[in-house]
Order: sequence, then structure tokens, then C-alpha cells
Amino acid sequence: MTSKPPALRRLIDLPGVDALEYRALLKRDFAEPEARAEFPEIDACTTALFGLTADEAEDLPRPAGWDNIENKAPAVQVAAFEAEGWDVTDDKRRPLRVLGHFSGPLWLAVRGVAGTLPYQAETDDSEALLAKLEADAKRFLKR
Repeated sequence: MTSKPPALRRLIDLPGVDALEYRALLKRDFAEPEARAEFPEIDACTTALFGLTADEAEDLPRPAGWDNIENKAPAVQVAAFEAEGWDVTDDKRRPLRVLGHFSGPLWLAVRGVAGTLPYQAETDDSEALLAKLEADAKRFLKR
């Protein structure tokens, strides 16, 4: 029996990210780094989720061998985040417009350099296991 790979954690599903993405959809400038000074809710969201703001993440020294992934094109980051277990796209598989606000803190937290990752409860597959056992029992009883 092979186990399926764990589901990717979706950045847009974290508290507050969807609302910020919607605002960036309505106002393109909201996704720009300069928007953090005008809209404190961006920093509040990144701090609540990862323990540091995007500006703090930019100022932190990087360890030797750091690849500056947070400065690469969004498409490159999407693939790299998926390799780390994160989905940073919208429902149409496009990189989030607000990815620039979150990529620095998220990369630092994913790699264990600074900040923290939001809590994620363990997934409970007991219902799926119970359904499989019931199906196996029915097949057995039919024989």
C-alpha cells in the first residue's frame, strides 16, 4: 500500500491572506512593496502568520549559501514552494499577487532561519480508514 503525498498547504487559506489578495486584485498597487507603508494590515498579517514583517525579513542576514529565492520570479518561487510543501497560487494556479509581501517571511520560516510557520493540525484519516474497512467487510461477507 502506497501512501499519498501530503497535501500542499495553501498560503491563500491562511487567515487574512485571501482578503489581502482580493485587495490586490482591486488595486494593483496594493501588491507593490511600497504598499506596506500605506497599508499596515499587510505587516499585521505577515507578523501574525510568520512572526515577522516583509521589511524585517529583508533586513535579516542570510546564512551562507542562501540562494535569494525570495527575489526570483514568481513562477520560479511557485515551483520551489511546492517542493517545500506550499501552494502559493490562486484557484486558477496563478502566483498570488501579494506573494511579494509573504515570500521573504515564508522562505525564512520554511528554511528555519527566522520566524515561525503557522500551526497546522495533524490530518486525521480515520474516516477514510473506517470507510475502507467497512467496504472490505462487505466484500468479505458476500463471499
